[in-house]
Amino acid sequence: MMRVLFTHSYFLRFDPKQWKQQQPYPPLATLYAAAALREQGYDVALFDTMFAQGPEALVSKMESWNPDVLVVYDDGFNFLTKMCLTNMREAAFNMCSKARSKGCRVVVCSSDATDRYDLYLDHGAEFIVTGEGEITLGELMHQLKEGKELPETIDGLIFRRDGVTVKNRKREVLRDLDSLAMPAWDLVDIKEYKKRWMKSSGYFSLNISTTRGCPFHCNWCAKPIYGNRYHAHSPQHVVAELKLLTGTLGADHIWMTDDIFGLKPGWVGEFADLVNTEKLKFRFKIQSRVDLLLQENTVDALARAGCETAWVGAESGSQKILDAMDKGTKVEQIYEATRQLKKHGIRPAFFLQFGYPGETREDIDATLDMVTELMPDDIGVSVSYPLPGTKFYDRVADQLRENGKTNWTDSDELAVLFQSTFPAPFYKELQRYLHKHFRMKQGLDAWKRLTQAPAHVRGSDLKRIAAISYHLPGMFLHGRRMKTLGKSKRTSTELHRDGTL
Repeated sequence: MMRVLFTHSYFLRFDPKQWKQQQPYPPLATLYAAAALREQGYDVALFDTMFAQGPEALVSKMESWNPDVLVVYDDGFNFLTKMCLTNMREAAFNMCSKARSKGCRVVVCSSDATDRYDLYLDHGAEFIVTGEGEITLGELMHQLKEGKELPETIDGLIFRRDGVTVKNRKREVLRDLDSLAMPAWDLVDIKEYKKRWMKSSGYFSLNISTTRGCPFHCNWCAKPIYGNRYHAHSPQHVVAELKLLTGTLGADHIWMTDDIFGLKPGWVGEFADLVNTEKLKFRFKIQSRVDLLLQENTVDALARAGCETAWVGAESGSQKILDAMDKGTKVEQIYEATRQLKKHGIRPAFFLQFGYPGETREDIDATLDMVTELMPDDIGVSVSYPLPGTKFYDRVADQLRENGKTNWTDSDELAVLFQSTFPAPFYKELQRYLHKHFRMKQGLDAWKRLTQAPAHVRGSDLKRIAAISYHLPGMFLHGRRMKTLGKSKRTSTELHRDGTL
């Protein structure tokens, strides 16, 4: 029986911000792929890099398990892997090289390898699987097992023949997601994940995917794995998997990893009905769009199902910037969706993005005002990040080549990789300032509740009040630095010259 060792390239300790938070999620896409091969009769194992010291730890696993094939299969459901951080890329290269030196065949499936396949082939990968990998990987393993080696017949594969890179045609996306085997959760050290979550957060969260793909066309969003199609598991399938996660595995919180949760008409309502019929008790967070939340009775159904937090891609409080991004949403929809979520007891959370080409200080101020007025439960702040395959990337590609840098090292780097309106350090200070200002406002709002309605004060409110003295000095410090750096605004001539305006 062919032995296949799965791994992925995300090392938690190589990402200082995430290492500090200690809220790790198992590599869901990796577990799907491993389950698919096991269902076909292959002997599979997992080297989970999440808590490993470094790529060198792979060697002992290979020596003890002696695999025929190493599959570096990244978790395409996790936004951290979609960012293609250079720390993780180098780790993947290292693992590929070590495996080849042991005489093991090497397959890679990831967003980064799809975009930069020649780099991976140069560093020891023999085959690159593009798009959804379960079917392609199964066909490839069959060819290798039979010794036929006819990869030209396999869709979704990139390899080299006589030193020349060969790109086969794309694999069609999966439509019947319920036909996939349940993720191979037994390969993961669930106890270690639970221990870290309980220590950092006081609860245990696991991840599930109910859909694949996104049909919307935000021009900065890359979709190298699941594309622009949108397909969903049935609510019945999702509820069956939730029983496993909340029952057998002991999760009391779930992250729905979908880019867009519940887009299919009527899906969320049916899901909520099943959750209540089965008497499942768990909290969950989703990612959605403000316009979708305002359709049908979506927010009401989410509340009935137990949704605790809804993250939305607010991005900006400026309609000009939303339109430039091809976001397809309106600022007023952000306001209304936020109000509806709060009304139904769901915590709204905003993804915010600064530095998009053409953004002025007035646009930034509109975003800051929006956050202060709406006060979501949480915010995630980033700067515009060009990824291959997007219109945004094509627009700034020449600048990326000039700068010689196309990716962040870790998720907290926040470097502006192209010529933006303000100097790069401005956006780092802006991010720090907004977080401090936001936490300050949360503390002040909690203090107001304490004085007006003490019976309704939560434990989290007391923590926010206590943190006021911590955030106040930082708010003023980063605000002052941001103001100084903002005076270095580049001239209109410079902005037009390099295409920022």
